[in-house]
Amino acid sequence: MTRVFSGIKPTGHLTLGNYLGAMRQWVQADQHRSDALFCVVDLHALTVDHDPARVRRLSRQAATLLLAAGLDPELCTLFVQSHVDEHARLSYLLECVATDGEMRRMIQYKVKAAQERERGGSVRLSLLTYPVLMAADILAYGTDEVPVGDDQAQHVELARDLAVRFNQRYGHSFVVPRATLPAVAARVMNLQDPGSKMGKSDDSGPGIVYLLDEPDVVRKKIMRAVTDSGRDVVYDREGRPGVANLLEILAACTDGNPSELASVHRSYGALKAAVAEAVVEVLGPVRARHQELCADPGYVEGVLRDGADKAREMARPVVDGAYRAIGLLPPVAAAEPVSGRVLNAAR
Repeated sequence: MTRVFSGIKPTGHLTLGNYLGAMRQWVQADQHRSDALFCVVDLHALTVDHDPARVRRLSRQAATLLLAAGLDPELCTLFVQSHVDEHARLSYLLECVATDGEMRRMIQYKVKAAQERERGGSVRLSLLTYPVLMAADILAYGTDEVPVGDDQAQHVELARDLAVRFNQRYGHSFVVPRATLPAVAARVMNLQDPGSKMGKSDDSGPGIVYLLDEPDVVRKKIMRAVTDSGRDVVYDREGRPGVANLLEILAACTDGNPSELASVHRSYGALKAAVAEAVVEVLGPVRARHQELCADPGYVEGVLRDGADKAREMARPVVDGAYRAIGLLPPVAAAEPVSGRVLNAAR
């Protein structure tokens, strides 16, 4: 059975972009067709300045929303990254295979490092090396497929390169994974800035629809979305990015086609109204289920505990094998205790 791994970082409240670009595919397809693991990658949230209490809070919220969206612990494995030590263990081995040049070519590192410097802050070493940790997340489980947005495809390519290099140098240890991209709404864009992704770490709230936004808030944000010059509703990603973003959101919510939907709506106002109602309808069940799960925190904790146990069982043989392959001495097993009676008899 194909093994799928994907993760979500608790650096902000989850958005419509997270749902349409990743979570819904996990729920509707990946957990049914594969041996699927889904992870709240909390270690990745430590690469920039952060509030520890907020990271814990957002980690729990992310796990709860993944369950609310429809992930079923009977069908998939849901866990928190830091609960499984094998991620950090393998990350160091892969750092010993990766190169400095590879890390500095990562597009997200260039962007985030520049942003950090503009704010007058220092760039943490973990921001440079976190793609190696992401590779460890993937390779520890013998992953075949990694469902990602197109902005993360470069990181999966790095995981492939590191797996091949490790296998060639030290013997076959890892499955070489491949990235899979959603066909529609792979990148939902910011409603106020259609040139930027609707990211959960972004502070510009008016352009971001959060999964836990009230229906009236969702409608207000979408009705105020930036459009383009002209009056006709046309699907043109390059020429009219604002309208194209709305059409892609509507298509993702209704299983439609952006070009065909463009011909149905005569004005920008009508299009926005249709998008708003479609989004409210899609997110309604998620919000309702989230509220139920928040009333039963013990259930969520149990899912995460069991998920970490399952993930650990899968990852440990792979990582232990990589430790042996690269030349590390296996730990010495503890000697069995000898009873006092046996010692006295020996004397």
